[in-house]
Amino acid sequence: MRIARAKLAARTAGFIESVIREMTRLNAIHGGINLAQGFPNFAAPQALKDAAKRAIDADINQYAITWGAKSLRDALSRTYAELYGMRVDPETMLTVTCGATEAMISTLLALVDPGDEVIVLEPFYENYGPDADIAGARPVYVPLRPPENVFDRDELRKAFGPRTKAIIVNTPNNPTGRVFTRDELTFIASLCVEHDVVAVTDEIYEHIRYEGEHIPMATLAGMAERTVTISGASKTFSVTGWRVGWIVAPPELTAAIRKVHDFVTVGAPAPFQEAIATALDMSRPYYDRLATEYRARRDHLVRVLDAAGFSPNTPQGAYYVVCDIRPFGFDDDVSFANWLVREIGVAGVPGSSFFSRRELGRHLIRFTFCKTADLLDEAGARLLKTASAARKRANG
Repeated sequence: MRIARAKLAARTAGFIESVIREMTRLNAIHGGINLAQGFPNFAAPQALKDAAKRAIDADINQYAITWGAKSLRDALSRTYAELYGMRVDPETMLTVTCGATEAMISTLLALVDPGDEVIVLEPFYENYGPDADIAGARPVYVPLRPPENVFDRDELRKAFGPRTKAIIVNTPNNPTGRVFTRDELTFIASLCVEHDVVAVTDEIYEHIRYEGEHIPMATLAGMAERTVTISGASKTFSVTGWRVGWIVAPPELTAAIRKVHDFVTVGAPAPFQEAIATALDMSRPYYDRLATEYRARRDHLVRVLDAAGFSPNTPQGAYYVVCDIRPFGFDDDVSFANWLVREIGVAGVPGSSFFSRRELGRHLIRFTFCKTADLLDEAGARLLKTASAARKRANG
């Protein structure tokens, strides 16, 4: 007798398509302005593009060393020493990946076993929950309480248990824009040391800050040997399509991560690795200018959103603004986001995609401001029509 088998793996049962990428496609259909997906509409630095062209012309077009071109690993080692005083051995502590997205899944596959628990602060970047599921772990969610988006220390302490293997810390945070303080990170570090837990930190927005300082978890007491630091070039150098990220971890963890990375993607694009190695020499003046330019964009969009009735938060870092949709008479974020791009011509991301339970974020929408001033002006002009269009809709 034949027994019917499920054709799909059980781990995928709860997955949905990326809501962020879905909104980009919906925006294209309606010809709107894409304030949903976080990719700039302005050019990457010319020096970076020139370096990539030189690498291609020099025929650096074949596989780099699986865990990263030596030139990039050496440049990253120097950068972490100069910026944060971190001692990073480029031969044993660095893995170059296909973006920070691959870095996260390769890290979790290397570190956690089925039945382990991974603590996730929510709201969170939409990949973290599925990443834990793919690795066979159970995500344990701890809320960041609005409006300041801080975690309750007792709640976080209770989340640590005998099955806790890792905690994911994203600072500056997507979507809230929180930059965690030294005191907050030190508290998390103390729990990691107490419970022998690895901190996996997503620091992709480390150079896009408006308040506070960026403090790598690995620099805190007792954390160098138990922190996996993830970052990348996408946001800092406006090259989200190049897919060059990296992982800094102690040698034992790096050895395991490199094995997974090798079988998942083999390696990141070779000519782009050479270009990023060159770009890292731009250092602090470039990072300071980057933050200043993004601050102007942030302030611009926040003013417009406030005038349009969205009650936006003001992020401390990253390039997203979270808003409340309830003033417009909607109680469902997906319906509102779909209506907004269709009727107003501006795409945002439904807030529920950043939460473990949809009801926690159904009153929110996220916009990005990684756009040129003229595009933000046009988006603002459209968004100012939201309230009147919503009233018209409500009145039939």
